Amino acid sequence: MKTIKMRFSLGILFLTCLVGLETFTKKAHAVEDLNLQVGIVQRFGDRPIDDKDEIVSEIEIISPQGDMLTVSSLEAVQPSQTITTNKVFLKTEEKPLPEPILSERVVLGSHATFETAENNANFWRSIGIEVEIVQPGRWKVWAKRDVYDTPLVRRWLINSLRDNGYTVPYIESEITKTLPQVSLSIDGKNYYDNEFEITTKTNRILVNTVSNKQEASHLYGGNLRLQPNAYNNFSLVNNVPLETYLRGVVPYEIGPNAPPEAIAAQTIIARTYALRNLRRFVADDYQLCATVHCQVYKGISGATQKTDRAIADTKGLVLTYNNELVDALYSSTTGGITASFNDVWEGAERPYLRPIIDAPNALWDLSRYPLANEKVLRNFLDLKQGFNETGLKVFRWQKTRKIADLNKDLRRYLKKVNHPLVDFATIKSLKVTERSQSGRIITLLVDTNLGNIKLHRNEVRSAFEPPISTLFYLDPIYNENNQLDAYTFTGGGFGHGVGLSQNGSYNLAELGWSADRILAFYYPETKIKPLDNSIIFWQDSNELVSQKR
Repeated sequence: MKTIKMRFSLGILFLTCLVGLETFTKKAHAVEDLNLQVGIVQRFGDRPIDDKDEIVSEIEIISPQGDMLTVSSLEAVQPSQTITTNKVFLKTEEKPLPEPILSERVVLGSHATFETAENNANFWRSIGIEVEIVQPGRWKVWAKRDVYDTPLVRRWLINSLRDNGYTVPYIESEITKTLPQVSLSIDGKNYYDNEFEITTKTNRILVNTVSNKQEASHLYGGNLRLQPNAYNNFSLVNNVPLETYLRGVVPYEIGPNAPPEAIAAQTIIARTYALRNLRRFVADDYQLCATVHCQVYKGISGATQKTDRAIADTKGLVLTYNNELVDALYSSTTGGITASFNDVWEGAERPYLRPIIDAPNALWDLSRYPLANEKVLRNFLDLKQGFNETGLKVFRWQKTRKIADLNKDLRRYLKKVNHPLVDFATIKSLKVTERSQSGRIITLLVDTNLGNIKLHRNEVRSAFEPPISTLFYLDPIYNENNQLDAYTFTGGGFGHGVGLSQNGSYNLAELGWSADRILAFYYPETKIKPLDNSIIFWQDSNELVSQKR
């Protein structure tokens, strides 16, 4: 690995020398002692950036029949206030500030996924900049706010980075005239409190939410806490025991009607994933989210006898590699071949995440016919029989999209990442310039009237609507005047394709494979172990890929 050196101005050097690269390791405890903090409403009081954002505007919290809610204020100004009731209605109101304030942060990187954001964060740490990973929409790496805490210091940092050739970082600014304040309606009275806890004697709480997209109702185990986050709004956090959390994950991730051994495999992976990823939301003071950016979690309403049995039968079991929890990535459908970690994200490779033909029997010799070759990939995607996912709608897919719509897709994406070519008029061509051994797109070159834009790995899915995986090829469509009119995307799989295929595990379980055999297939050289104090949850390898300037 090359050593990267930078020469900073004296002011920035003084600040960044105070920063150390932290390596986080966490050892296991008894399963009964493990509680998770899950953000079930991550940005309460936020404003939508575009029409695709889902924003929760109202929350109703109800006690189960025969129980009561205890609402306890956590704000220092009224630490002893406690109210007992059976229902709380929450909304936010905009509170005018005495004077407008300037809100600023230095954005060092904007990414589609946590994994790539974390690698980017490690790079900045390696050259002496203290950072934090946040998710105000996309995953972003910010220069740490309490270190770079004045306009002058922030501009020193940006200027030093630019002097050293780093053009991606920028200062994100906004003038704030109001801030959201939480209003609680309890038994006909209104209270204002921005941080509080809600508990019940039975550790069961019903939460109804209303957003600009849908209404939802879920029963949660444990207790709730509403707290401020890093974005000047609020998060509703569920403090829940690990095994209870799994009751709200497994039925929604694998489905309650899956074969028992597939459910058991999913349970072990979901437990492993949760414990390895406790660092995701440090900036917001909780650990995991409840969406596909972590694992889908909807409380215990959907728990079934089959999924509860799998959770009980595998209690405390996790998947390890060299006595460390594996990066337990999984997706819906691989398209017939799993991807390696670096096919999708930047960062250190995981030896147990590698391309595997997703079939119970040998169908393709990947060593002789790697899918990095476009012609070979097309031949592979023509195959439809004999795979674990054969017959599924998303196993093989095809979508056509007009250039005008692709322009809209790309423009929305470029705006979110603060790209200098955001005002382009039209796409002139799309071309895959690099693929991985598993056929996934590593680099897609977008030629526009203003110049070329390179999209890497999973950013391709963020930039355009049609691809539901990065395992696809493109065919241009021309109109009667021989002008580019559209592109057809032909591909396989749904999701990133790394690790276990949920639909693939169905088929293997139906063929009689056990959960441990399924996991050994998708994660070679790993071991299933019960949690004990020797197992490392996660440690930073400090291995970095080169960063784009």
